[in-house]
Amino acid sequence: DTGFVLCKTYRHVSAECLPPSSGSSSDVFALDTFVFVALQPKPENAVTIAVSSRVLFRTEREQKVYEQKGVEEYLRYQVEHENEPFAPGPAFPFVKALETVNIRLRELYPQSEELFDIVLVTYNHAHVGIRLINTINHHNLFIERFCMTGGSSPIGYLKAWQTNLYLSADAEKVREALSEGIAAATMFMSDKMTTVSESQLRVAFDGDAVLFSDESERIFKAHGLDKFFEHERENEDTLLDHGPFKGFLEALAKLQKKFYAKGQRLNCPIRTYLVTARSAASSGIRALKTLRAWGLEVDEALFLAGAPKGPMLEKIRPHIFFDDQMFHVEGAAEMGTVAAHVPYGVAQLHSKKK
Repeated sequence: DTGFVLCKTYRHVSAECLPPSSGSSSDVFALDTFVFVALQPKPENAVTIAVSSRVLFRTEREQKVYEQKGVEEYLRYQVEHENEPFAPGPAFPFVKALETVNIRLRELYPQSEELFDIVLVTYNHAHVGIRLINTINHHNLFIERFCMTGGSSPIGYLKAWQTNLYLSADAEKVREALSEGIAAATMFMSDKMTTVSESQLRVAFDGDAVLFSDESERIFKAHGLDKFFEHERENEDTLLDHGPFKGFLEALAKLQKKFYAKGQRLNCPIRTYLVTARSAASSGIRALKTLRAWGLEVDEALFLAGAPKGPMLEKIRPHIFFDDQMFHVEGAAEMGTVAAHVPYGVAQLHSKKK
């Protein structure tokens, strides 16, 4: 029971694309899953970013209605407030930065489909889509692809769209996406958010269990720091295996190279960072050699030797920072950085800080 509708809109999504209603709620809610497909880049060409409505916008009040009063009252509440736009959530500045990059790409490559393609993913029923559309238009966002699953898992749709990154407030769905080979992270609401660049997308990554596998992390957890350093020295020339976010870094690098090809390396609107607890001399060289062997580069690499990441991230001001350890995610968030948790690897079984 999946409906596919072609919305031939370019700047704004039109509420007229929703299925017509006779006024009866049974007519509306019989459509469990609704997918908008607009005239956007083909998934195989685009860098597809799937974002949950709960992290793109602030929906805490609505979530409380759902949890306390149930789904029918929640749906009624959404319809009654459909002309009231949601406030921006933690993923909002990141999505705005993606759109800024797209504007620059279209200026340089008017016919290219190698762009960021943003998909809004929500467990809501289709009728709630009117409020989401009104909110998107209110904030002047360019989001044409919707997936409203009516409570079902969105993971199958993410695979069909060849999603490069999935951001959600639902940790279980994030783990499900990771198990399917999709880079995914859990985002959290925060009352403190640092002002970020409006002209340059900045993305920061942890190393182990994010860009790289958790191989070295496992050595540390099992045998301690000294054994970890010994292992890294002995395997300095052995490449680390890839982690869940290698593919997303590759996708960012592909778009960066389009700017480099036009002589805009120093004015590139995408900047990437490696922010790792590794030490430079004792364990950092293996990470750098692995990136080089993969044909990848980061614009800046910070080896903190176990120091807190929050203060450095406060200086970088990334739109998003990915880390596999909640200790670092929480520390970054306390200083205003939008940090997303990657629930992958051995660190999920331990609370001990590396």
